[in-house]
Amino acid sequence: MKIKREDVRNIAIIAHVDHGKTTLVDELLKQSGVFRSNQVVQERVMDSNDIERERGITILSKNTAVYYNDVKINIIDTPGHADFGGEVERVLKMVNGVVLVVDAFEGAMPQTKFVLKKALELELPVIVCINKIDRPEARPQEVIDEVLELFIDLDASEEQLDCPFVYASARNGIAILELDESPENMKPLFETIIDYIPAPEGDPEADTQVLISTIDYNEYVGRIGVGKVDNGTIKVNQDVVIVNHHEPEKNYKVKINKLYEFDGLKKVEVNEATIGAIVAISGVSELHIGDTICSPANPISIPFQKISEPTIAMHFIVNDSPLAGKEGKFVTSRHLRERLFRELNTDVSLRVEETDTTESYKVSGRGELHLSVLIENMRREGFEFAVSKAEVLYKNDDKGKLLEPMERAIIDVPDEFTGNVIDKLSQRKGELQGMSASNGGYTRLEFSIPSRGLIGYRGEFLTDTKGNGIINTLFDDYGPYKGDIQYRKQGSLIAYESGESITYGLYNAQERGVLFIGAGEKVYAGMVIGQNGKAEDIEVNVCKRKQLTNTRSSGADDALKLVPPKVLSLEQALEFIDTDELLEVTPTSLRIRKKILDPTQRMRAKRNS
Repeated sequence: MKIKREDVRNIAIIAHVDHGKTTLVDELLKQSGVFRSNQVVQERVMDSNDIERERGITILSKNTAVYYNDVKINIIDTPGHADFGGEVERVLKMVNGVVLVVDAFEGAMPQTKFVLKKALELELPVIVCINKIDRPEARPQEVIDEVLELFIDLDASEEQLDCPFVYASARNGIAILELDESPENMKPLFETIIDYIPAPEGDPEADTQVLISTIDYNEYVGRIGVGKVDNGTIKVNQDVVIVNHHEPEKNYKVKINKLYEFDGLKKVEVNEATIGAIVAISGVSELHIGDTICSPANPISIPFQKISEPTIAMHFIVNDSPLAGKEGKFVTSRHLRERLFRELNTDVSLRVEETDTTESYKVSGRGELHLSVLIENMRREGFEFAVSKAEVLYKNDDKGKLLEPMERAIIDVPDEFTGNVIDKLSQRKGELQGMSASNGGYTRLEFSIPSRGLIGYRGEFLTDTKGNGIINTLFDDYGPYKGDIQYRKQGSLIAYESGESITYGLYNAQERGVLFIGAGEKVYAGMVIGQNGKAEDIEVNVCKRKQLTNTRSSGADDALKLVPPKVLSLEQALEFIDTDELLEVTPTSLRIRKKILDPTQRMRAKRNS
């Protein structure tokens, strides 16, 4: 018999990027008494890895739990970026409702629509939290209308439309139910969660069923599966079988070694857990996302939606440049293969394929940001490798017609730059779908554009809008191929010989374009050291010394003035490289190079292409 477990609530916090999800979770943790009164807590405590903290974004969904009036609230903090949408899709299977966080100034954004659509499809109740009401330009009343319009657009049911609204300033730790109330703390949000989100249901007497929605990985204990107990009870030392809805042939027996529940930011060992509990299970090496852990007597899998397919791919290649092996700790093909396949343990949206050579692996993901985070993680771990330019993954329809991934781009841009942005995106096969006045002298543009049209565009966009534009993209669907796109109008400045860059050689080279390197840096023939002002590639000798004679002193070079080089970040370098180039990635350096280093062979290959 199914019963409700009233002492538990399971919720996910969903939102667009930067609308304050993680800060909101911080406050819920603080005000529920998870931390000691004198404990020093860093901001955005849920963003635990370095890249998340540096970029201010959430990449992996995180589990935590707080207590309010003897009710345990399991909270899952999810990412807002479209590239990590796979994380959002799967954790929604663990919860009974969601808190949708919307910025009181920015309003409903593309990713708000994406995450809300997923929640409504699963018929989850939604609490709308209008956050950042303390912003001077906040417009909460208008944002409510925008959110309700979004609900209607997404065919929400009557019950879903009748959802509660809470107004909050997560940074100040306050929430209110009416805008004219005087705020005190987060109590209104806690109470709305307990009153509105249904308690988990299940049959505690039935056979065990636990759906694994997230995989964590730990060097010491290996894979850790996280999921919700749907039916029955799960115990330590229990014999269970693992089955999967999408893989009917999967069926093998394992023993539960260790079981944990979440309490604040910690995992606490427990001996057993029953319906509605979110548990972590370690010691089962073959556990995957979408698996159901069942009693051997009744192995019935729980349906689980397939994760969206990747749309973009890069080749990760063993570094074979003249400087290979000098800066990295892990440089061989075996190291690279092992690390990429290990990433599949925790990243459901990633695909890794072997190619016809052991030196190269095809890695596919949801977008440039998705793959750049993997590259950054690997270089910090001491890996050295090269990557090719991102390319989109095409499909063919039933009639053999070529289809390519299309994106919706929503752009907020100051009025004076509108013409420039429309012109640039039209050249990249973008079609303007809508244009409306936004707040404070901004225009909102909506484009339908091929995914490959956005490759390498973000840096250019920030330059064109002087850093004031905001671009948000969302995968739309596959559409007919739109024709060729020219990615880069300028050519590369290529080093002519190997050695060390010299001021004199750089001084002569800087007249040709923008340099990426300064004096005293190691270079090799075929390495890209700058961007040419014109369309073609040019070879320059940056190792060239001045010929010394009786009338020329060696100190004369000191007077030569070098323009400071443009040092590219990882994203900028990935955007800059062309199809015949690679990015050499090491723990200390990023170098762009031609795939074919020898100039004669390069010319021959160009003629034959």
